Amino acid sequence: MKHVARKRFGQNFLHDQHVLGSITDAIDPAPGDAMVEIGPGLAAMTDQLLRTLAHMHVVELDRDLVARLEKAYPRNKLTVHSGDALKFDFSTIPVPEGQKLRIVGNLPYNISSPLLFHLATFAPLVQDQHFMLQKEVVERMVAEPGSKVYGRLSVMLQWRYDMSLLFVVPPEAFDPPPRVDSAIVRMIPVANPLPCDGPTLEAVVQKAFSQRRKVIRNCLAGMFTEEQIVAAGINPTDRPEAVGLAQYVALANLLAQ
Repeated sequence: MKHVARKRFGQNFLHDQHVLGSITDAIDPAPGDAMVEIGPGLAAMTDQLLRTLAHMHVVELDRDLVARLEKAYPRNKLTVHSGDALKFDFSTIPVPEGQKLRIVGNLPYNISSPLLFHLATFAPLVQDQHFMLQKEVVERMVAEPGSKVYGRLSVMLQWRYDMSLLFVVPPEAFDPPPRVDSAIVRMIPVANPLPCDGPTLEAVVQKAFSQRRKVIRNCLAGMFTEEQIVAAGINPTDRPEAVGLAQYVALANLLAQ
């Protein structure tokens, strides 16, 4: 029976074999990898990966798709976790000695930012992540200071990961086709992130970008003096998008003191 994509789950199923092959090549799975896929859907990517992998885990919210996956694959090939990836504890997935998790997925665009922040808490356990996301979101993730799309997502994720936009995927590669272009992003956790308290950095960055058309001195008024902003290596008349990760970390460390 054909599964009808559910809007509330943000379902757009990738079916283009050329694109699936390109993603698999980018992931470059090895038989013994500890691989987990978020939102396997109709298992187009799962099928590709299991041609190489001895076993993999998937996290799926849609119970109809969970039942379909459990019926289609033996348990020694596929472990299906029924639940919400936003609440899933990725540290519970068993990983062979000396290995780290590899996470992949065509992420639902309606929850992409909260899901990326949730996954960031598991970064020390992860080797790499390859995700399909809305192209505009990936551009924000990898944006450099000075770019119009550089913002909170850029700073917070670049603190945790080295990231690159690998290639763009057109709407017609999906069923139903989304209204936007998609892109594949590679995320490799930074081995030694700049020392900083995460929630404090988040608070500083959120306040800075809440009024991004103002200069940083005005954005952070009440949180920092102009002298503190200068001490962090920032020109007080710069706009928030001109300030680099290291400077935001310096501000967060000043605040934590």
